[in-house]
Amino acid sequence: MSSVITAGAQAHHESVPVRPGRRPRVVMVVANPGVSTTTGWPVGFWAAELFHPLHAFTAARYEVVIASPDGGRVEVDALSDPRDPSRWSEDDLLSMGALHTPAITALLDDTPAIGDVDLGAADALVVCGGQGPMFQFRGHEGLMAAIAEVYESGRMTAALCHGVAALIDVRLADGSYLVAGRTVTGFANVEEDFGDAAVGTRIMPYRVEDELRARGANYVQAGLFRAFAVRDGNLVTGQQQYSGTRVAELLVAALGV
Repeated sequence: MSSVITAGAQAHHESVPVRPGRRPRVVMVVANPGVSTTTGWPVGFWAAELFHPLHAFTAARYEVVIASPDGGRVEVDALSDPRDPSRWSEDDLLSMGALHTPAITALLDDTPAIGDVDLGAADALVVCGGQGPMFQFRGHEGLMAAIAEVYESGRMTAALCHGVAALIDVRLADGSYLVAGRTVTGFANVEEDFGDAAVGTRIMPYRVEDELRARGANYVQAGLFRAFAVRDGNLVTGQQQYSGTRVAELLVAALGV
């Protein structure tokens, strides 16, 4: 099955002001399955951080490629699955719908590795978050190279929640850090504190807010679990799982329809 989601143009679909010609293509990157080194839990990507912006992109009739750093099957974090017994995300109806849509779940069974994706055909790159990114994204050479390629070409580059871990160590051609001097957001320390208290242990091996500040970024946030995204030039970042639609809206505003 194709790794590309395309939104049909059937007459019964909502009418949107689509310009003629090629539709914008967005590459979305989610984590491969792994195991947390701090809790021992199986980890993956956060459902809402893929499915909410995906919904916005397909509504704008964009083409979307779902990729991962290493390719292959990807899985959602259990706490992000609306069907999980924890009921942590039981109100996430968008993700519930996506997880019951065969055309979408089939794409999760066999994602292309980011190094195998034709980034030259991409108009934007979106790095989604979850628990897995904190143990896989930072220092992943293929992912960092993809981010640098898209960003330095002037195309829209975005990261969401713990997905901003992928930005921390990215250097540009001049040797500077991509995030240095940029206004960015990502999962906030107050949100880390909340999560740690809720489960009774430290969840993450480091905190993206602290690391971004250490790289010279102007880190900003909107408060505990408030939907928030910020654009600085061709860089868009979102604070946490409730910010995916905000990220997508900023990208659609930049790319047009």
